[in-house]
Amino acid sequence: MKETKEFHWYALKAISGKESKVKEYIELDMHNHGYDEYVPQVLIPVRREEKIVRGKRTVKDVSLLPGYVLVEACLVGEIPHMLRNTPGVLGFLGGTDNPTPMRQSEINRMLGVDVEEEIVPTTLSLDFNVGEAVQVTDGPFSGFNATIEEVYPDKQKLKVAVKIFGRVTPLELSYGQVERE
Repeated sequence: MKETKEFHWYALKAISGKESKVKEYIELDMHNHGYDEYVPQVLIPVRREEKIVRGKRTVKDVSLLPGYVLVEACLVGEIPHMLRNTPGVLGFLGGTDNPTPMRQSEINRMLGVDVEEEIVPTTLSLDFNVGEAVQVTDGPFSGFNATIEEVYPDKQKLKVAVKIFGRVTPLELSYGQVERE
């Protein structure tokens, strides 16, 4: 008789800046103990950021959720204990005894699944001001409130600060991805 496993996504709090090491430790630990089937995915949501430094173009992955690692897991047996005691992990987000899984809609936004893209007009004549409160209407952070930090009218983009899991995360969005509150 086959055992049915129920998988959910969980957020693990990790030491900020050590997310990649935590991911490696989890994957290695699960593989060494033969628990690969109980933890099929470990993700660090990132976005690619291009910068020109001293005339050279550099591409860098920037974490969307600094201090967090997302884990798809079936929490049975000693799996929660192993995840909690991974080096660099501070615990589960949502409780230690019975961790709260993330909502599927949150995961879909992070992974970009089932997100319908809208056609945005090529020219938008909107005046945004630094410090103004806006709501993100498109993309993985749709529905989040944000505060404008910088305005780039020539590119029709904004640098906004979004509060996610109690931490402020900077994002660069186009005018069409936000609306005033």
